[in-house]
Formats: sequence, C-alpha cells, structure tokens
Amino acid sequence: MIRPLGVLAPPDPEVARLKRRVTLASLAVALILVALKLAASIMTGSVSILSSLVDSVSDSGASLVTLIAVRQAMRPADAHHRFGHGKAEPLAALGQALFVTGSALLLCVEAVRRLIEPEPVGEGPVGIAVMVFAIVATLLLVRYQDRVIARTQSLAVGADRLHYVGDLLINLGVILSILLSQYAGVTEADPVIAVLIALHLIRGAWKIARGALDALMDRELPEAERDEIRKIVLAVPGVRGMHDLRTRSSSVHTFIQLHLELDPAAPLADAHGIADRVETLLRARYPDAEVITHLDPKGVTEFVPTFR
Repeated sequence: MIRPLGVLAPPDPEVARLKRRVTLASLAVALILVALKLAASIMTGSVSILSSLVDSVSDSGASLVTLIAVRQAMRPADAHHRFGHGKAEPLAALGQALFVTGSALLLCVEAVRRLIEPEPVGEGPVGIAVMVFAIVATLLLVRYQDRVIARTQSLAVGADRLHYVGDLLINLGVILSILLSQYAGVTEADPVIAVLIALHLIRGAWKIARGALDALMDRELPEAERDEIRKIVLAVPGVRGMHDLRTRSSSVHTFIQLHLELDPAAPLADAHGIADRVETLLRARYPDAEVITHLDPKGVTEFVPTFR
C-alpha cells in the first residue's frame, strides 16, 4: 500500500559513511597527484605529463563535486523533497562529464600546437618516477572504490572511479611518451599520446553523461530486474496478475510502482494483507526501495499504457 507522505526510508548510515570516506580518499589522492604532476610538468616540459596534470585537475574538481553531491544525496526526505535528494548524484556525474570534455578539448589544442612546434622532453627520470607513484596510488584508490560501489551502487562514485581507471592507462601512456621522446628521439610521440589521452577522456565522459542522463530522465530499471520484480510479485499467494509496472532509480533509492490483480470477491482486509506481503518481499530484495501498489479486481477492464 502507499506509505504516508514524508516517510521514505532514510539512507543506510553505513552506506552514507562508505560514500563519504571514499569521496574524501579520492579528493586527497587527486590533490596529491596534481601537486606532483605540476612539478614534473614544469621540470620536463612534457605535454603528455601536462595532459595527465589536466586530467588530475579535472579529477580533483570532479571528486570535490562528488563529495558535495554524495552528502546532499544522502540527506533524508523532507517536506520539500518527498522523494529524497538522490538525484544530486547523477547531477554531479553530468557536471563531471562536461568538465572532463572541456579539459580534453583544451588538451587537444595544446597537443596540436606541440605537433606543429615540437619541444624536447627533459628530466625523464623525474617524470617517470612521478607517473609510477601515480599508478600505485590510483590502483589503491580504485580497489577501494570497487568495494564501495559493490556495497552502495553509487552512480557518483562509479563516475569518479571511471576517471581513475582511465588514469592508469594515461599514466602508462605518459611513461611510454617520455621513453620514446627522450631516449628514442621520437619527439612526435609526446603530443600524439596526449591526443590519444584526450580522446580517451572524451569517451569516458560520454559514458558518465549517458548514465547520469538515464537517472535524471527516470529510465526504467534493466529488464532483467523488472522480470525479477514480476516473479516476486506473481509468486505471492492470492496475486492473480499484475500490470503497469513502473520503475526508476535516483542512485540512492529505487522506486517501484505496480498494479496488483486480486480476486474481486476477496475481503478488503485480505487484499490489504496480500499487498503488504508483496511490498515486504520487494523491499527485502531492494532494501532502499519505495514500493507503491494499486489494487485492481481481476478481470476489470481499465486503461493500461501500451508500454510494459
């Protein structure tokens, strides 16, 4: 049955704690890498290190936005936000995607300039040492993010993780660029690898934006999950059928609405008990879910949308 207004289940405190910790960790890692890469970029003059620096700057900005968004999203529902604040996370993810895209385009401009006016890369060992440190720090952070995502299914943390997974490839590319430029004399390698890094960033930004837009536009849950919802509902004794299943996710809460088809002769108390059983089972499977059921007598014709 429909819950009273304002009683959306509050976010899990453990989930909130994990999200806060992982966003603080990602911000700390990003700021440390920005400082190190800035120094390495000045010392080496490498545009590929500059590209990695731009990426780390975008990471730090994105991690800060994620930190703020996660704190906002985990606020409980209130009188002005009856469905909670969960959409703060996809909004943050969309902002990250736009920021990364802009940074990548600026990076392409600088890389093209370096192709036209090549500049040698210096202090190769310094640049390589910084990149190796960045790889180790990023690997540790990504492993931590994986554990948090498995527990929380956070869209914002997932978007943040995508940045850092890309960083692993970027840092390896920078090391290759330095080796080719300084030790093999292939000066074009530096800007070419920078362009490849920029294209990788744009591709990752598109993935982030697509997931964020799905959440903001209330896209249905995957069909496999919708099928599982149907199986749970139809297995409840007394349920004769169901229709008009509607689902969406705000990244913090899942929303499930459906019409239950019951015996027309069933007493109201029995129908109420069946609906409560359905909602209890669905919340057991989706602990963060807001479940709304509407009771229909089996066989009564009503308007049903053409989509499933």
